[in-house]
Amino acid sequence: MKLSVLVFLNALAVAVCLGSINFYFQHNWYDLFLTFFIALIVSFTVFYYMIEKYVYSKIKLIYKLIHNLKLGKDLKDALGEYVSSDPINDVEQEVKEWARDKKSEIDLLKQQEKFRREFLSNISHEFKTPLFAIQGYIEALQDGEINDPEMGKRFLEKAAKNVDRLSFLIKDLDEISKLESGEIPINYEKFDLAELIDEVLESMELKAKEHKIDLIFKEKYNYPTWVKADKEKIRQVVVNLIDNSLKYGKENGTIAIKTFELHDQILAEVTDDGIGIEEKYLPRIFERFYRTDKSRSRKIGGSGLGLAIVKHIIEAHQQTITVRSTDGIGSTFGFTLEKIK
Repeated sequence: MKLSVLVFLNALAVAVCLGSINFYFQHNWYDLFLTFFIALIVSFTVFYYMIEKYVYSKIKLIYKLIHNLKLGKDLKDALGEYVSSDPINDVEQEVKEWARDKKSEIDLLKQQEKFRREFLSNISHEFKTPLFAIQGYIEALQDGEINDPEMGKRFLEKAAKNVDRLSFLIKDLDEISKLESGEIPINYEKFDLAELIDEVLESMELKAKEHKIDLIFKEKYNYPTWVKADKEKIRQVVVNLIDNSLKYGKENGTIAIKTFELHDQILAEVTDDGIGIEEKYLPRIFERFYRTDKSRSRKIGGSGLGLAIVKHIIEAHQQTITVRSTDGIGSTFGFTLEKIK
């Protein structure tokens, strides 16, 4: 409501009251109208001056501060301009919007705090498991409890495997930290994605046989599929996705890799017929150390950072990574890359 309308309504109420009181005592219509108009004019003038000076001007200042500070201006600039003719209504809208934004920020902070606690718990567990194992093997050897040279050798081999696991964890954590901070540059180049997938499948063929899983990349993809991306980082993406499917695939199962041409992108998908992922876990599947089946995952091994690294690499290319899955049937991970002729 405009200031003049608000003041007029208040002045009108005062004038009606004073006119009615005058008519009650004088019973004179002339005095009634004279009192009414004088009271209306005086009340309007006084109210307008008082509200403008002591209320409205303050609201204007508050609105200017709210509006301009939201635009990221400093205090001096925020006080230097005004952009609204109805600050009372605008202040109300700004405050409502500010309250919604703050509520969203608080909810996000609570969610991030929850994720932070889970992450610290997970990373603590990931490091403690191999460290305790190494400590146990070394203490057994130091105490001289192992008299059999073969058993001592096996203990050393197991300790070495746990050292390797720690090294992988540290390496992956360092890489994901650099990806997040942008310290690792993306070296774009033109390359054939189909050729790269063939190379990765060939390098992982032995590992797939150990899991008794067939890797499939149909002959129709033998023609070049040119993309613009960082070839070695995309190689890591394909390796990590296939490795993840091998871990959670089933014996005598298959992993199929497919590519699709979109308008200005190439979509690559890695599909397995393994244990799948429950729908409730899908939104968090790319978080660091997040595991849907923790007991089985720890037996399988790995750093628990593979999918998180995949996500950061694809997003660093300003592309998208998606997952579709049905519990007990299998999963499909897909990512896009810029298509080039």
